[in-house]
Amino acid sequence: MAEAIYVPRLRTHYDAAVRPKLIEEFGYKNPMEVPKITKIVLNMGVGESTADSKKAQIAADDLTLIAGQKAQVTHARKSIATFKVREGMPLGAKVTLRGPRMYDFIDRLVTIALPRVRDFRGLNPKSFDGRGNFAMGIKEHIVFPEINYDKVDQIWGMDVIVCTTAKTDDEARALLKEFNFPFPEKQ
Repeated sequence: MAEAIYVPRLRTHYDAAVRPKLIEEFGYKNPMEVPKITKIVLNMGVGESTADSKKAQIAADDLTLIAGQKAQVTHARKSIATFKVREGMPLGAKVTLRGPRMYDFIDRLVTIALPRVRDFRGLNPKSFDGRGNFAMGIKEHIVFPEINYDKVDQIWGMDVIVCTTAKTDDEARALLKEFNFPFPEKQ
């Protein structure tokens, strides 16, 4: 008997609702032209790790919980004396999500984490890079339900970069709006 293959909720939403709507809106001739999300990169820079190198590993453990995939500790490429950074020193953590984990992360980000952010007024619609990729920052990593607030000794910010196959920012914005990314209506 064959095992059931897990398909995330947002992946089926993309195939059933998002793709037809984008074809109608932008008039794509080929179904492969329709933009899709290729990967999400989560990055956590820990400036305090210059004083205590264990902080980068703690950040990597928290990022692993958030992403559901093992995070990689990032190291300094070159020494910078004014910041007391030496080459090879651990400075943060990063993880790249693709496939089902990526769709699960988008689901948790949009439905759980972003509504928990204090004084949240929507995402900045100008945070696109001109080639269809979107970057945003989260000031507190504790907005994710995987992080136990009582066990956290330090709160760090994190970057979330959403990479898409869209050729323009308007296409990428339309794609992310269909995934319920909270962009303000007035631009």
